[in-house]
Amino acid sequence: MPTAHKFKRSVYDADAISKRTVLRAAYDIARTTDENANLWKYVDSLSAAEANNPAVRQTIRNRARYEVANNSYADGIVDTLAADTIGAEVQLQLGDTDAAQRAEREFERWAHATRLWSKVRTMRRAKIVDGEVFAQLVTNRKIAHRVKLDLRLLECDMVESWVSGATREDEIDGIRFDADGNPSEYRILKNHPGDSRGWATSKAGTWTSAAYVLHYFAESRPGQVRGVSELLPSLALFGELRLYTKAVINAAARAAELAAVMQTTLMPDQVAAELTDPLTTIEAPRNAIISLPEGWTLSQLKAEQPTTTYGMFKREIINEMARPLSMPFNVAACDSSSYNYASGRLDHQTYDRSIEVERAEIRLAILDRIYAAWLAEYSAIAGLPQAQVDALRDHEWHFSGRGHVDPGKEASADQTRLANGTLTRARYWAKHGADWKREDGQWIKEMIERETMWNEARKAAGLPPAPMPSAPGAPANNVAPDEDKTKETKPDEE
Repeated sequence: MPTAHKFKRSVYDADAISKRTVLRAAYDIARTTDENANLWKYVDSLSAAEANNPAVRQTIRNRARYEVANNSYADGIVDTLAADTIGAEVQLQLGDTDAAQRAEREFERWAHATRLWSKVRTMRRAKIVDGEVFAQLVTNRKIAHRVKLDLRLLECDMVESWVSGATREDEIDGIRFDADGNPSEYRILKNHPGDSRGWATSKAGTWTSAAYVLHYFAESRPGQVRGVSELLPSLALFGELRLYTKAVINAAARAAELAAVMQTTLMPDQVAAELTDPLTTIEAPRNAIISLPEGWTLSQLKAEQPTTTYGMFKREIINEMARPLSMPFNVAACDSSSYNYASGRLDHQTYDRSIEVERAEIRLAILDRIYAAWLAEYSAIAGLPQAQVDALRDHEWHFSGRGHVDPGKEASADQTRLANGTLTRARYWAKHGADWKREDGQWIKEMIERETMWNEARKAAGLPPAPMPSAPGAPANNVAPDEDKTKETKPDEE
């Protein structure tokens, strides 16, 4: 029986395999027809590295830079996204110890001395426009801080191989990789290839260890080693909208420049020929009565631009231009006239999530690398013991909070969450990009000063001292210290 069963099973499998070889399945989208041939006639099967080769990236970033320089919407979108992502500054959080607090203050002073946050915003802007940006960790002896570490920003044009073609298997577009696929060296040019001062040495470069180079870009495909502009999918729309807007303005201006148009139904004669000469103009004095030859009429040129759908058309184009950046229309256009509260909040949810994702990338690619280099130099200068250095490696980054559409509702919600314990004070201040220890300390200091002044006034008036105010988010304590808290309520007082 077992043998027969096994035999029948093998016969069944063979029949099934035979049937499968006869069957054919197909996707309509995989077929090439006369109708869809033009839609995908430029498709290719290039790798991520080859598809973004130096010539392609150069063309894209040059056009993106041109649009941002000449298109108000493009420039505004880039600036807004960079400012919303980074904010004024990013707070470093290390811990509650005195050593941690000193390190936080030292890093903050160093960041201001090096204009760190301005440079990070520039890096975010460059990633949007160029697709990538490099930064080199260098020593700058003119920094007004005992830590001389500095960040030297490099445009992506500054990193490239000696020749466009591959000369080594471990080298792609100015980057060399180790056996595990990690970047090991970057070839940084001596001068920018577009700088006239460096034309003689435009290809001269030095291989620099990856330990001192930051590379900030988005890897949208596996195997991609260089970035392309984030404006790429909608870059053509920026140019088309710019040209369309200019054409509409020119048409409207020309229509407004013509005060009137003379028309006639008479047969052409000498007078008509002279009047129909396009170079003939008639000066009409103000408040004058003008007579026209028989058969001639005077009318005003009807302006056809802008059309009634001009604003709606621009709205759709701007919305499509900003979609690759997950930016809602009211942020991209800086216009919320067509929004209500609910739609504004809903559109911003996607935008806020994309910013949170980008901030996570900035922490890993930029901030953590900078802090590690800063801590190594700071600990050596300050002579910190190894145990303390290890403790300072545990850190967090708190970005600036984004303002709520309705501050009143946000404050009410925060108060409720603080009261029921679902929101901590540390997380609350982190949401606003501030250090909770500093904020609480400042609040206590202000309350003590206010209480001292208030008690002095009460003492002068012969009144008992006022109670100590409660901490923010805690129930108010309005019971005076000298009152009996165990006093029971009398029946006639109920």
